[in-house]
Amino acid sequence: MVRQDAWNQDEDLLLAEVVLRHIREGGTQLAAFEEVGEKLSRTPAACGFRWNSSIRKKYESAIQLAKKQRKHVKKEEYLPTSDDKLVVSKKLNGAKDETTVLKTVDEMVQFLLSKKEELVVSQQKANGVASGKDYDELLEENKRLEEELTRLRHEYEIIKNDYQLMINVMERATKRNQLSVK
Repeated sequence: MVRQDAWNQDEDLLLAEVVLRHIREGGTQLAAFEEVGEKLSRTPAACGFRWNSSIRKKYESAIQLAKKQRKHVKKEEYLPTSDDKLVVSKKLNGAKDETTVLKTVDEMVQFLLSKKEELVVSQQKANGVASGKDYDELLEENKRLEEELTRLRHEYEIIKNDYQLMINVMERATKRNQLSVK
């Protein structure tokens, strides 16, 4: 028996979409619950309970993405544009703004350089090219393995020779035993 007020998939989807939109746009979840409550004729508290009890768990990665998008949108307010000069958001003014802009540009450059380095390393790994450090470590490991192989071959030869000697002794003893019986 299904409750009359049970949530269906369409209502869950609407709740998730509205909450994620509010997260992206910097709004509150409470405002999202109120918006969904009006559309579905439910209380904001019921929407909040449904979100926190079951829907939020299914959308963890989407929530993280929405938070990143919100962060990106907020940063864009501070990012410079170009027309032969830096134009900063209305929130910034005076000499303090230029310092903030330069700091932001420096941070962006550092971020892009680190991403470039990560891409180069991943491309090298994909192409099978080892870095200098990796190459040195591989050479060292190869040398160690070759030495171990040489040692094991030497030990094998000794054991092989000892085994052959033991077989020869056994054959002689068998022959002597057969001669003494006759």
